[in-house]
Amino acid sequence: MKLYEIAHSRAGDKGNISTLSLIPYDESDFQKLCEKVTVKKVKEHLGKIVRGEIKRYEMPNISSLLFVCQNALAGGVTTSLALDSHGKTLSSALLEMEI
Repeated sequence: MKLYEIAHSRAGDKGNISTLSLIPYDESDFQKLCEKVTVKKVKEHLGKIVRGEIKRYEMPNISSLLFVCQNALAGGVTTSLALDSHGKTLSSALLEMEI
């Protein structure tokens, strides 16, 4: 199953850091996300894009996960010539992950 089947995501950026939220459509799937979407799996899935450390924060009160990805935007918005310098498509890339 792909993540997009049970969750949605939004990307944010600050410098060379990308933040990726992961929110289940149904709150009952939150525990499944906690179990299946580990930092290791996200690093394996986005490893060619995210070059630095990834930290995961669990927010059970709002049934959400937040991934903070260091060195993810090819130097940052103002220094990168990348087509997606803000990293907004990273949320779509995360949702393609198999769980």
